[in-house]
Amino acid sequence: MATDDTQRDPAAEADGDETAQPDAYEAFEDRVRRISNVSAAAGVLQWDQEVVMPDEGTPARAQQLSTLSSISHELLTDEETGDLLAALEDRDAGDGEAADNEADDGTLEGDQTAVVREVRREYDRATSVPEELVAEIAETTANAHPVWKEATENDDFETFAPTLEKLVDLKREYAECIDPDADPYEVLFADYEPYIDLETAERVLERLRDELVPLIEQVEASAVDLETDAFAGQFDDDDQEALARDALDALGYDWSRGRLDTAPHPFSSGTQFDARVTTRFEADDLLGSLTSTIHEFGHANYTLGLPDEGYGTPLGDARDLSVHESQSRLWENHVGRSEAFWEYFLPTARERFPELEDVSPREAYESANQVYDDNLIRVEADELTYHLHIVIRFEIERDLISGDLEVSEVPQVWNDRYEEYLGVRPETDAEGCLQDIHWSHGSFGYFSTYSLGSVLAAQLYAAAEAELGDLDDDIREGDFDALNGWLRENVHRHGKRYTTQELIERATGQELTADPFLEYVTEKYGALYDLEA
Repeated sequence: MATDDTQRDPAAEADGDETAQPDAYEAFEDRVRRISNVSAAAGVLQWDQEVVMPDEGTPARAQQLSTLSSISHELLTDEETGDLLAALEDRDAGDGEAADNEADDGTLEGDQTAVVREVRREYDRATSVPEELVAEIAETTANAHPVWKEATENDDFETFAPTLEKLVDLKREYAECIDPDADPYEVLFADYEPYIDLETAERVLERLRDELVPLIEQVEASAVDLETDAFAGQFDDDDQEALARDALDALGYDWSRGRLDTAPHPFSSGTQFDARVTTRFEADDLLGSLTSTIHEFGHANYTLGLPDEGYGTPLGDARDLSVHESQSRLWENHVGRSEAFWEYFLPTARERFPELEDVSPREAYESANQVYDDNLIRVEADELTYHLHIVIRFEIERDLISGDLEVSEVPQVWNDRYEEYLGVRPETDAEGCLQDIHWSHGSFGYFSTYSLGSVLAAQLYAAAEAELGDLDDDIREGDFDALNGWLRENVHRHGKRYTTQELIERATGQELTADPFLEYVTEKYGALYDLEA
């Protein structure tokens, strides 16, 4: 990218001026990569804050993240970005002088059009939001993390409430800047899912709620007595970490581009060159740490599958959160909770934990898939009740952002809805409304992507099996190459080349649908609990 912007004329470059160097698209891509690199640097600082930063590092870190957020915002919203976008879009339209100069630089190629499309969308949203508001949101979320952590550790919602109230106000203001006439929650949802509309998300959630509740009731009424204590005991953290590393090795995690650490709330972050995984260990929850690790592997595996040559552009970025979540839920549930997986992996677990010697693969499978509606913690929920946890958060978020719910009312409403939907009431805020980290990030509109991702995971897995055949034999042998190759070919390598619905349809032959997921859980849990068809 030229260092002296005053010497460049993006419009002249687009018109084929032979003296204008570099070409408009090259200059545009250089600028996009700079923006991406600033954001990636902020991501490393955020990872550091949640994993290894000293407790007293927050004041400086908040300013650092705020500064990087401002720089990224300035680069994206700068007049030059708008000029380059306009010039490239004029050229791609194929009219005027741009069409006449096709021999020189032609219209945009397909991949270039996708990059321009994605950056245009980000540019339009970003230019609607004042830089001061962007910086304030970044600083507030950085400061919010230790406040949330303290409130959770002390089971004290009142500690976090003022911060949450400020974040709600800031995100309302942010949404109004982007589209003052739209439902603010719809605007926020589009930050995470720009190509699946909120109406579709609501429709999927409603269908899951309507069809899973009767299935859960059937499970509760079943006389089948599953093994639920295969992983009961006390397990050393170091040994759990060794087993987590064994699982990552088995699944094919690339350690030359990744690492494993611990965090209060497991997450994965990074780029195709550095995709890190975190998990957590609890002495009495060996299965939880293992499934969390496999879940985060799914995220990192997607990131690592993005094309190296696309790094720094939308072609090297993941296709938003529902697709990202589909990858983690696919590996966690369709692979890691399958009976075939436990036939393969249980011997490794026994080597680390001899107390599992008498556990059979079937018992491990049953314990990994028990349905229990008395669980209060989303990340520990089974495949069926999990989505009711999401519905509760979705409803509370919508009411918070709309102003129909005050922050002070959140604990009461949270507890009431857990009692209504799951028949269990939290006794503490730590196991209630403080359990998730997302609100401290200002991530309103995020939660529904978990359910959308689960639905898409089933759709992708069904499509993979339709092409590759039953994958259980491969999983039983610890061979994940065919499945991973299919995902690389049909999902990972495309980055943001296609919109979400286009990507799904290309990979599966149909638009997003809950049918494969509902068929999958009905068959799986019908067999486990001997339910009538």
